[in-house]
Amino acid sequence: MRYAIYFTPDAGHPLVRAAEDWLGRSVFGRSVEATDLGGFSSDARAGLIASAVRYGFHGTLKAPFRLAAGRSEAELTAAFDRFCAETAPLSPLQLKVSNLDGFFALTPAGPADELDALAATVVRQFDPFRAPLTEAEIARRRPERLSPHQRDLLKTWGYPYIFDAFRFHMTLSDRLDGETARAVHRALDEQFEALVADPVAFDRLAIFAEPAPGAPFICLHQAPLAGTGG
Repeated sequence: MRYAIYFTPDAGHPLVRAAEDWLGRSVFGRSVEATDLGGFSSDARAGLIASAVRYGFHGTLKAPFRLAAGRSEAELTAAFDRFCAETAPLSPLQLKVSNLDGFFALTPAGPADELDALAATVVRQFDPFRAPLTEAEIARRRPERLSPHQRDLLKTWGYPYIFDAFRFHMTLSDRLDGETARAVHRALDEQFEALVADPVAFDRLAIFAEPAPGAPFICLHQAPLAGTGG
């Protein structure tokens, strides 16, 4: 089993419901009715969003990891709850639909220094729970395509897109190009434009889990950010 520390709004948030309709799956275990959206049937979307569907609607703070030897899920959850209890909620986050090197995601609409700092803290705070990457896990990251700095991050922290390489995003598609990409962009604008007009409360974090290799991730546990920041 692998675990990850993600952000996703409350299960009842309209943004979550819209993302579930688009992805056709809920990380909260509820059923999602197949729906035509933006000119795409659920079957047509399936070939364009497979990776996003498996990971679920989320923004990564600590990428998926296996537990280190001697660590347990109960210990991880307890440490997570303590961290959230001591961490103040962030300012509400203004989002937009973005094309990130060929895939679509919701991203901050402007600078997000507060969020970047939280992500760096989460990476450091929970790294003692992470088992070292295996050679196969490193190979799956295609290190030959990474910069030397990103390879160092991968080796040291288990993930190449952290700290100065971090870009918060909530993935909504696989990599696309051409007219398909343009059509998906239009569909996502239609699906999310009204919902991202207002900032989203960044007031909770979640532990996601991958129950078996290749299985869809689920939201295992959420906790409110309850610190005072003082």
